[in-house]
Amino acid sequence: MKHIPRKRFGQHFLADQAIVDGIVRAIDPKAGQAMVEIGPGLAALTQPLVERLGRLTVIELDRDLAARLRSHAQLSVMEADVLKVDFAQLALTLHVPKLRVVGNLPYNISTPILFHLLGFVDCIEDQHFMLQKEVIDRMVARPATSDYGRLSVMLQWRYEMENVLAVPPESFDPPPRVDSAVVRMVPRARAVPVDEKLLSELVQVAFSQRRKILRHTLGKWLEQRRFDGDFDAQRRAEEVPVDEYLAIAATLSGAPRAE
Repeated sequence: MKHIPRKRFGQHFLADQAIVDGIVRAIDPKAGQAMVEIGPGLAALTQPLVERLGRLTVIELDRDLAARLRSHAQLSVMEADVLKVDFAQLALTLHVPKLRVVGNLPYNISTPILFHLLGFVDCIEDQHFMLQKEVIDRMVARPATSDYGRLSVMLQWRYEMENVLAVPPESFDPPPRVDSAVVRMVPRARAVPVDEKLLSELVQVAFSQRRKILRHTLGKWLEQRRFDGDFDAQRRAEEVPVDEYLAIAATLSGAPRAE
């Protein structure tokens, strides 16, 4: 029975074998590796992955698709919302220190998934995701560009990232209205030790009014926290490099808060 794509799950199924082959080459799966696939769908990527790995864990929210996947003896199927999955616990369950994570992420919740996984970066070896091209452009954006923003800073703090493959709309059924691409994300061996919640708030304040000079937004926020470090607030948020945001967060982590 043919599965009808469900809009509420943002389902667009990969149907181009050449693109599937390209993604598998980029991932380079090896026998015995502990890999988790998010949103396997109709198993276009799942099948070639499990053939090379021998065993694969998949996370699928759609109960009909999960039922289909359970018929595959080499798959361990988690019928769950990925935003509620504890990847650290999953690594423990699989008896491995680190997981490799892959998937064609639902475009309507791709950013929340990326932020969710940020909390488990210490137990992840690498990530390969199919995403909207414009999301990847924002992830890898450099300062002083229109794509550079909160997503750029938060992810570049913890990952080395690169766009490894372009995927046109006609590669899917049904075709999305946007171009897609595949990103490789490798956790940095030595990320600056800062409080994630603090950094997230700092960056959110900075980019809340990205057209304004920072003294109107981040400058006032820093004053409230008695920040006395060296920072030029006569710039816009997009002009500040990732390293500067991290330096502020690192300083504030040890600073007393204003009452």
